[in-house]
Amino acid sequence: MTASRPFRETQIELLKDAGNAALYLEEALAAGDMDAFKLALRNVAEARLGGMSALSERTALNREALYRALSEGGNPTLETLTRVMHALGLRISVAVEEITSAAS
Repeated sequence: MTASRPFRETQIELLKDAGNAALYLEEALAAGDMDAFKLALRNVAEARLGGMSALSERTALNREALYRALSEGGNPTLETLTRVMHALGLRISVAVEEITSAAS
C-alpha cells in the first residue's frame, strides 16, 4: 500500500502544470463564485510562483494590494487580473456561453 500525502501537497504539485492550472481556474470561474475564483488564483500563484511575494514581483503590483484584491471580499480590476494571469503564464479569454431559454 502506498503512503498517502496531504491534499495540499498534491494540489500544489498538480497546479504547477499550466494546463491543470487553467482548468482549475476555468472551473472556479464557471461556478460563479468570485471568492472561490480568487482563492483559486492564490493557490495557482503558490504552486507556479511560490506565493504572493513572487506574484507581486512578476506583476509589479504592491504585495499588500494584491492580498487585498485577491482576498475574500476583494474586488480586483480587470487590469490586475490580466497582470496576475500573465504572471502565471495564463490569459483571460472570452467564449460563447450556451443560454437555455424556457419554452413558451
